[in-house]
Amino acid sequence: MKKWMIAAAVASVFALSACSNGDSEVIVKTKDGDITKEEFYNEMKARVGKEVIRDLVHEKVLSKKYKVTDKEIDKEIENLKDMYGVQYDLVVQQNGEKAIRDMVKLDLLRQKAAMEDIKVTDKELKDYYENYKPKIRASHILVKDEKTAKEIKAKLDKGEDFAKLAKQYSQDPGSASNGGDLGWFGQGKMVKEFEDAAYKLKVGEISDPVKTEYGYHIIKVTDKEEKKPFNEMKEEIEFEVKRSKLDPAKMQAKVEKLVKDAKADIKDKDLQDALKQQ
Repeated sequence: MKKWMIAAAVASVFALSACSNGDSEVIVKTKDGDITKEEFYNEMKARVGKEVIRDLVHEKVLSKKYKVTDKEIDKEIENLKDMYGVQYDLVVQQNGEKAIRDMVKLDLLRQKAAMEDIKVTDKELKDYYENYKPKIRASHILVKDEKTAKEIKAKLDKGEDFAKLAKQYSQDPGSASNGGDLGWFGQGKMVKEFEDAAYKLKVGEISDPVKTEYGYHIIKVTDKEEKKPFNEMKEEIEFEVKRSKLDPAKMQAKVEKLVKDAKADIKDKDLQDALKQQ
């Protein structure tokens, strides 16, 4: 993630400054000397020029043949948020959301190019669907010992408020102040024992204490997505099954072939080897 985030931070700036080569306009003044657009461009080119020009060429070429929708980008953004949490928010603050969306789009374009050559069977798609579980939303109260967990469960069985008890007892600092709310999550986001117990619950139902490596959890499911029919999910499932088969080397080779077929010709002599295999 770090590599493409760095590229995202500079891509839009580099694209704007690229036309300024040879421009002596001052963009920064100091008592010890000025910085011109030309100096800025040359420094940006030296630091990240090859990586950025490669990404710009890939986006230009691949966008002619493959399409990425805002909905697809939104889904990938949600996955990144789930994966990186606060770190993702910090990157957005530093680079802006548009830069991140542009890099996600480029990554999806590269994937779609490679997926074009991957075949999947109906059985693979149906097996994926059978094992697929939609997202759920849950809250929990985490304590270290079983005795305390049972005492809290008894209070809940008597009708005491889950959120209040979570704020009072839960030792999970990330959710306790929010009444134990963990937000939405899907398969593979929680430890197995927790996930298995949560998915067995109906909306509004509260579990008995569940032991994991973190302690004892009392789980309450607060909402569930409905599992859509297979036909409505088929396109999405096919994408995920194909993505699971992606070979990075083959993906790179496919993109390089498409760029070669497009006869990309870099005029700047300092960047002419940017499209060669890294």
